[in-house]
Amino acid sequence: MNKKYLIIAFIVFVSIASFGVLTYAQDSGDRPFEFALIGDLPYSAEQEAKFPNLIADINRSPAGFVVHDGDIKNGYTVCDDAAFLKSKQLFEKFEIPFILTYGDNDWTDCHRSNNGSYDPIERLAKLREIFSKGTQSLGKRTLTLTRQSENPQFAKYRENVRWNYHGIVFLAINMPGSNNNFGRTPEQDKEYGDRNFANLAWIKESFASAKRSNSKGIILIAQANPGFELDPADKRRSGYNDFIATLEAETRNFPGQVVFVHGDTHYFRIDKPLPRFDDDTQLPRLQNFTRVETFGSPNVHWLRATYDPKSPNLFEFQQRIVP
Repeated sequence: MNKKYLIIAFIVFVSIASFGVLTYAQDSGDRPFEFALIGDLPYSAEQEAKFPNLIADINRSPAGFVVHDGDIKNGYTVCDDAAFLKSKQLFEKFEIPFILTYGDNDWTDCHRSNNGSYDPIERLAKLREIFSKGTQSLGKRTLTLTRQSENPQFAKYRENVRWNYHGIVFLAINMPGSNNNFGRTPEQDKEYGDRNFANLAWIKESFASAKRSNSKGIILIAQANPGFELDPADKRRSGYNDFIATLEAETRNFPGQVVFVHGDTHYFRIDKPLPRFDDDTQLPRLQNFTRVETFGSPNVHWLRATYDPKSPNLFEFQQRIVP
């Protein structure tokens, strides 16, 4: 090769290398982006009829992906395979990647007679089979997900996932309502104990991963409202005390912003509930922690979430009311 071609080859190499650095910088959190948040939908035939409008509105938006934080059906209809498959077909109409967490209506409450008197643990296995296959999200376009099940110690927990989007760490855990499946039967308490251990391990691993990558923010998604405002001795919070304690400890040791997204109580809100505030504890709120609860039935709406690396809050959330 003559000198001229060596020079050209060197210029091409430098150009490719520079492009790679630029791409890496953008993926490291220097580029704003948007994502969509929904949950507790659809619950009825009327809401199913409205749901295509919500899908179309999200598909038209700049959102990079959409997360459903659980309860794909109401709490008084049958939890059969057909209901799950019907929901999957509906969610596959999203043009962008779709990620689902599991809610209490989807498995823990399926023991109810009007739900078909199913074994909740068997229904959970069916959800994993239908919604958590492979390494890709749902949706016409997909995201590659890291599943906790890649660790043999947690092989069952395919639904606990993590993905890095332009430098921001997203993770989802299986933490449903109805007290996290705790306090009903010995069998369900055993299931809770094993899954709770896996969830806490996944949270700690994900925070550690975010620190290693110098991520500016973490978004954690689950279905349940854990009852931040309740006394830890309240039985309604007994299935979430470990989660709240771990979340608070990890957030205190994380230099960036942390957002916890959930559904369950169908009450759209954005607040800062950590640490718990009562007459005996006059501690300042954690400024780097924000709780976001999504719209739920009967409101077929969504939240437009924006990440802006130049904003001190990093994340902003806008109501999207769908006609």
